[in-house]
Amino acid sequence: MLTPVLAGLGLGFSLIIAIGAQNLFVLRQGLRREHVFAVAAICAISDALLILLGVSGVGFVLQAVPWLVDAVRWAGALFLVTYGVLAARRALKPSGQVLGAGEDVPRDADRAAAHADGGVGAFVAPEAAASGVRSDVRTAATPSTRTRLLPVILTCLALTWLNPHVYLDTVFLLGTVANTHGDDRWLFAAGAMSASVLWFFGLAFGARLLGRWLSTPRAWRILDGVIAVVMIALGVSLVLPTVA
Repeated sequence: MLTPVLAGLGLGFSLIIAIGAQNLFVLRQGLRREHVFAVAAICAISDALLILLGVSGVGFVLQAVPWLVDAVRWAGALFLVTYGVLAARRALKPSGQVLGAGEDVPRDADRAAAHADGGVGAFVAPEAAASGVRSDVRTAATPSTRTRLLPVILTCLALTWLNPHVYLDTVFLLGTVANTHGDDRWLFAAGAMSASVLWFFGLAFGARLLGRWLSTPRAWRILDGVIAVVMIALGVSLVLPTVA
């Protein structure tokens, strides 16, 4: 009985572990420590729904309506290019956000001390206080720069559901392979869903381990630059075959 589950788990990981728009967004939110659980949950639940659609045979119905895939392709391309341009703008005109290694958003007491000491986002580190040296430490998602939940949810949904590769891989391919397991196809689907849950929550909450390398504004500019290049390249690649 474990064979279909392991097969689904393996195929699920092979399809989801790749540098793509969705994974980069999850990684960035994890690094910012901003709405991490919501982002991971949306991605995992969306994947589960897409897998259910594929296993239930909806993939064959969608395959008979090619214009729907084309519509999603163009909408996804437009969104990815727009998101890439915004990331490029952040890279060229940084907001000064950094992520102190091992630091979370300052506690209320720390913020109160920071205001009393002369500025928002600045506080005296314990080791620096003894020597009289002040250290300015900012987090990636301070209360003043924290993005609201709704825009994050909408962006996450768009990156997931406006990606035609999701339908080609998760609905068509995974659904087709699942149906070769006959009555065990739902066990296969359970394995694939488990892969999504493990990957997205692992990526989102494990991203903070990279905090030490993102302790300077320059590091965030490089990250946003990489995101911009990947997003725009993915967007163009979606419509390039159609244009050609």
